Amino acid sequence: MRIMLDDLNGPDVRALIGEHLRGMAENSPPESIHALDLNELKKPEITFWSVWEEGELLGCGALKELDASHGELKSMRTASRHLRKGVARKLLDHIIQVAKRRGYARISLETGSMDAFVPARDLYASFGFIECGPFSGYEEDPNSVFMTKQL
Repeated sequence: MRIMLDDLNGPDVRALIGEHLRGMAENSPPESIHALDLNELKKPEITFWSVWEEGELLGCGALKELDASHGELKSMRTASRHLRKGVARKLLDHIIQVAKRRGYARISLETGSMDAFVPARDLYASFGFIECGPFSGYEEDPNSVFMTKQL
């Protein structure tokens, strides 16, 4: 697996972001969807990576700088045909290492509270993320789980 910075212009990446947004819409009420679209992911405070193997896109993820000491994990998605192959684990480790190199004190995330998000929450917990309150403009929402990890 090769992780690379991505400009979000390739058709495979654009399709995976579309899959990600559809998945959010299928599992969350509209008012509780915090996934970013392509234009939002291209903002300067966001770094976006894609994961490839033998020319095939396996997954993606992003890190948003909230301030000089705090980053937010965004848009983690494994392509549906590559689930349970370690793609998200490898990418999450990469993003955490980048956050440490940037000098962030912590990295946080928002994910869904529904059963469809259990694998994601379990992955984050296995990396030491713990539940926390809303951060950076988020509000309490029964459909959201907020997690953070001290770096």
